Amino acid sequence: MPSSTRIRLIEPADAAPIAAHRARDVDAFRRWEPAQPPEFFTPEGQAARIDRMLAGHRSGTLWPGVVLADDQVVGQVTISGILPQPHLRRASLGYWIATTAQNRGHAGRAVGLALELMADDLGLHRVEAFTNLENLPSQRVLRRNGFTASGVAHSAILLDGRWHDSLLWERILDEQ
Repeated sequence: MPSSTRIRLIEPADAAPIAAHRARDVDAFRRWEPAQPPEFFTPEGQAARIDRMLAGHRSGTLWPGVVLADDQVVGQVTISGILPQPHLRRASLGYWIATTAQNRGHAGRAVGLALELMADDLGLHRVEAFTNLENLPSQRVLRRNGFTASGVAHSAILLDGRWHDSLLWERILDEQ
């Protein structure tokens, strides 16, 4: 895995590079993600999205990060649905890597770093992730980071006007 990969909390200045990646990669991500309004692909739309994510971070329910390769934004990693209560201590993990930076180990390294952050900084016990049933590269990333598939979530995501099943992945952070 590339040692130059790192993650950090998202910042307002990340809006322009994220918008550029998302606008360029709209067709590549269409089969994995729900449709977005046109403003999603603009710096202004991403700035508003970042503001909402940082509000979630301040409330303790979200840790929105960017993936950096050689200090350039190449994707995002998001820890959402954080439940820090002692009897729950869990969250969900999502991520994407720009097509210009894929197949270089950045996703795997970013997920590994997010797992460390969840265990060490956020004190979480359990993490879940979902993949499209056909998204084998993302499934490999999760498997290599200690996740196990635990079931199918039927009709879990609306893509191109049709409901699709998702594969649920889980990892217990206290276990090595």
